[in-house]
Amino acid sequence: MSRANLQTRLQALVADMVGGGIRLEEALRELETHFLRQVLQQHNGNQSKAAAALDIHRNTLRTKMRRCGLLPRPD
Repeated sequence: MSRANLQTRLQALVADMVGGGIRLEEALRELETHFLRQVLQQHNGNQSKAAAALDIHRNTLRTKMRRCGLLPRPD
C-alpha cells in the first residue's frame, strides 16, 4: 500500500473519530496500543526486537505496554 493511500485512509479515520466524539487522548492511546500490538506480533513477542524496530529502549517499550494494558502492572 502506498504512503499516499495510507495518509488518505488515516485522514478518513480521523474524520470519523472526530465526528464520533472521540477525544485526542483516547485516539492516541488506541493508536499506540494497536501499533505496539502489531510490532510485537511481527517480532513474535520479542520485546528487544520490537523495541529496536520502534527505535526506542526496551524499558520504554515495557512502560508503553503497561500503559496500554499489554503488560500487567507491577505490584
